[in-house]
Amino acid sequence: MNEYNTDLRFQGTEMLKEKLPPRLARLEDLAYNFWWSWHRASRDLFKQLDRTLWTTTHHNPVRILLEVPQERLDYLAKDPIFLRDYDAVLMDMDKDILNNGHWYARTYPDLKSHTIAYFSAEFGMHTSLPIYSGGLGVLSGDTSKEASDLGLPFVGVGFLYQQGYFRQRLDHSGWQEAIYPPLNESEVALRPVLCDDRTCSTICLHVGDRDLYLQIWEVHVGRTRIYLMDADVEQNAPWDRELTARLYGGDQEMRIQQEILLGIGGVHILRSLNIDPQIWHLNEGHSAFMVLERLREYVAAGLSLDEAKQRVRASTIFTTHTPVPAGHDAFPFGLMEKYFNTFWPQLDMSREDFLSLGSHPTYYGEAFNMTKLALLLSGYTNGVSMLHGEVSRKMWHSLWPELPETDVPIGHVTNGVHLPSWTGDNLHRLYRHSISPDWMENQDDPLIWARIEDVPDEVLWDAHTHLKRKMFSIIRERARDDRISRAMPPEQLLASGIFLDPDALVIGFARRFATYKRAGLIFRDIERLFRLLHDRYRPVQFVFAGKAHPADDPGKLLLQEIYNWARNPAVGGRIAFVEDYDMHVSRYLVQGVDVWLNTPRKPMEASGTSGMKAAFNGVLNLSIPDGWWAEACNGRNGWMIDAGVFYDDPNQQDDADAGALYRLLEEQVIPLFYQRDQDNVPRGWVAMMKEAIRTVGPQFSARRMMKEYTRHYYVPALHETLKLQGK
Repeated sequence: MNEYNTDLRFQGTEMLKEKLPPRLARLEDLAYNFWWSWHRASRDLFKQLDRTLWTTTHHNPVRILLEVPQERLDYLAKDPIFLRDYDAVLMDMDKDILNNGHWYARTYPDLKSHTIAYFSAEFGMHTSLPIYSGGLGVLSGDTSKEASDLGLPFVGVGFLYQQGYFRQRLDHSGWQEAIYPPLNESEVALRPVLCDDRTCSTICLHVGDRDLYLQIWEVHVGRTRIYLMDADVEQNAPWDRELTARLYGGDQEMRIQQEILLGIGGVHILRSLNIDPQIWHLNEGHSAFMVLERLREYVAAGLSLDEAKQRVRASTIFTTHTPVPAGHDAFPFGLMEKYFNTFWPQLDMSREDFLSLGSHPTYYGEAFNMTKLALLLSGYTNGVSMLHGEVSRKMWHSLWPELPETDVPIGHVTNGVHLPSWTGDNLHRLYRHSISPDWMENQDDPLIWARIEDVPDEVLWDAHTHLKRKMFSIIRERARDDRISRAMPPEQLLASGIFLDPDALVIGFARRFATYKRAGLIFRDIERLFRLLHDRYRPVQFVFAGKAHPADDPGKLLLQEIYNWARNPAVGGRIAFVEDYDMHVSRYLVQGVDVWLNTPRKPMEASGTSGMKAAFNGVLNLSIPDGWWAEACNGRNGWMIDAGVFYDDPNQQDDADAGALYRLLEEQVIPLFYQRDQDNVPRGWVAMMKEAIRTVGPQFSARRMMKEYTRHYYVPALHETLKLQGK
């Protein structure tokens, strides 16, 4: 292990140790553990420090503690009311994190000491740590949080991106600009792993023809620890320091180097920390080189290649997220030879046998496919919804030609969301009062959610309208800030959302702007759309948000088209585009809109999770029957956009699906929303809200998801692994 000193990169911790009064010293522990982000009493505690800072820092406790005046901290250190709340929060945190009586320990007491390593290219714990781009990263963050809640012996492995994904800025023409502000590590809840002499721990990894050094950072997510690698260290050449600068950036050569760091470097990092996982979980194929490094370790220890493969397969779980063939990483053989020419001799393999582990056809010929590598060397593989499992079995049937398609060894675990992180405050209080005081502990029990039927309609509707107005406040606040900081011209104000009517129907569309997600489907018939927007008595409004990949020009063109419609005076401010979509914005949108619109081209949506978050907040889904919605919709908890026909021509299919969407809006969605009683409560709408909460909450929670992974993947893999080890 190599070391170098980077005092400046953890100066935030040192400053807090000096700044915090002794009576409040453990505010540092709380701020540096993302446990606070899904426990309301802890969030309320940081609001008490300085509510303005809570807002302006986008809920970042580390920055709040660094910026709050010393006088305020000294005053609170003597305030009995604050100290009472402070002690209660810390007691809850200690009880949760130090407790050995969680579900996993109670259910599998003989397995609780065996570590599960979870590899992912991105983790979305909170907006203050921008090392995620979208759904995959947010899922990884939710998985890590739920693993903590259930007491799983879980560690994550990923990257610390100095510039993250990107910040979105739209120019006067509506064209997306990508801005990459550097991450200030001292203002974020992460710490470098330190050696005994307080220098930062690094590892040395051979990549191609040179050595690379990686610093190790640690993030606390409740009980879960996530270790992030960072190539921005002094020993590396300037171009190598850029390897971990951006998420999903660069060309294929940079990509293969990043995936070597994640897969092979991730194994080295765990070894350097004396962490010996018994289970290795690959979240998507980005980290699949990890199985090669573990093969090398076993062969170096004296096992034959066949024995090594058996050990690796027994202990490896692979989750694939991509139903689109072009979405699977594949590298030309020339790149593989460049970076692995010294690797296959260590496995006692020929070049041809080594390349056959990933050889798969692409549009430019045979290449080394990371998904194939993961499939062949993982004993347990799953898609992320029932439909995605079926699509994946069909897609990869060629690897098992002797089996019927239904027997291809790819199962499914439908994604779920971490309910404590995504539930609106008003609804959380309502659920505690009307469902169960400990609803979060029993969130995957369908029986308790039947009690939502007993909640008075007006109470649930009031909770929703409160969250809706909070969303409008955030939209207007961002528009006001942009107007001041960027001198936004008046025509752009039309697109900012400040003219939206809080009492009118609001439909939200917020996700990555990939063309297959068809954000523009609602614009297929402009005259019909305008009739919906400008109906005098029953107007419809749309809020769009999302980023296109910086290299995806078709996605950026689609985004520009929608933005230009939003700022068109003929629209009258009834369509808004919220810039710079991130977890902070997402939380308000999934809680505050009335309808969540999802229009992917079937079957290209593996699962989707934003609609789950919306449904649990009483927001009704209006979606193509793809991904999770294909198994969730029962006709009473939302609407399914189904044209009833399938065309090979994408344009014909888009026209048919758009027609089905318009009909649903005109005949069902809009009339139901505006059908009110004398108390101005839409009783029929609220009945559907209750059905959405009752059915989606327990079935599509991260609690259900992680228990399913545990029962059907982790525990069987652990038993098989321990048996092979003779334990």
